[in-house]
Amino acid sequence: MRGVVFDGKRIQVVDDLEVREPGPGEVLVAVSAAGLCHSDLSVVDGTIPFPVPVVLGHEGAGVVEAVGAGVTHVSPGDHVALSTLANCGTCADCDRGRPTMCRQAIGRPGKPFTRGGEALYQFASNSAFAERTVVKAVQAVRIAEDIPMPSAALIGCGVLTGVGAVLNRARVARGDSVVVIGTGGIGLNVLQGARIAAASRIVAVDANPAKEEAARRFGATDFLTSTDGVRELLPTGADHVFECVGRVELARQAVDLLDRHGQAILLGTAPAKAEASFLVSSMFLDKSILGCRYGSSRPQHDIPLYTQLYRQGRLMLDELVTRTYPVEEVEKAVGDLEAGRVARGVLTF
Repeated sequence: MRGVVFDGKRIQVVDDLEVREPGPGEVLVAVSAAGLCHSDLSVVDGTIPFPVPVVLGHEGAGVVEAVGAGVTHVSPGDHVALSTLANCGTCADCDRGRPTMCRQAIGRPGKPFTRGGEALYQFASNSAFAERTVVKAVQAVRIAEDIPMPSAALIGCGVLTGVGAVLNRARVARGDSVVVIGTGGIGLNVLQGARIAAASRIVAVDANPAKEEAARRFGATDFLTSTDGVRELLPTGADHVFECVGRVELARQAVDLLDRHGQAILLGTAPAKAEASFLVSSMFLDKSILGCRYGSSRPQHDIPLYTQLYRQGRLMLDELVTRTYPVEEVEKAVGDLEAGRVARGVLTF
């Protein structure tokens, strides 16, 4: 079967990939569509250290092909969106409703793929850039069959991370003010999360002025090409500032833009050893800096919620899909993402 493999030097599309059958508590999914996210590029450029060779992709949707023993919530033929959260479901954090903190779901990559007798790693417990992948049952969330697969694919990372950061982590309240730094795939979902939460002022900041139209469509009330003008719009600062790029200087700017009792939420992926600084004295008025993993999501709860909001016309999915590419054009898709020509490109099989 076809898949996208990174060997530590280059990305390539191969056609001799194999994946094992699902074991107990696992699901085999025939992938229909997979979103290309900056996290995939971060593996390639070393920002996210990951063992190789690895089958890339972590944002996908498809059709259940087979299930292992003990799996009852999905059956062959079901349409599913895939999450990256291979949580155990039995530890204290899972029991508290915090599956993103499950230690079984962090830093334990499996090897369900082989190529020419060599085992390949699975990225983010998912590897959606393959015609078929095996995931834990908890990662496969059933969705309605009328949801287009390219749109459904984007729920599993961009929507869960961006909208989830607003609703689950920051808990933006009606009437709050929000600043979103960076309007790529994650930033657009933060914007629409803030709109869904009924924030009163939603300021999008992106160095690329061409992104204004999309930012406003997703919920921005204002658009700036730098943070310099934020204080003119929000003289006392913002209730919530989301950093969606992953640059330490922008993390500092996020903190500096806070109003009293404000929160800076860090979503962008910075290099593993990157350090940021801030004025300690600036934090004493009940300000907070919040990390956020995967939108503090509960995928089995949140994905059905988001599909419901989509069907009500409140959550935008189709508009997130800037362009679809056959999997053979993955290099072009990567180039378009790096150049900022797409917010979310989607590979199709």
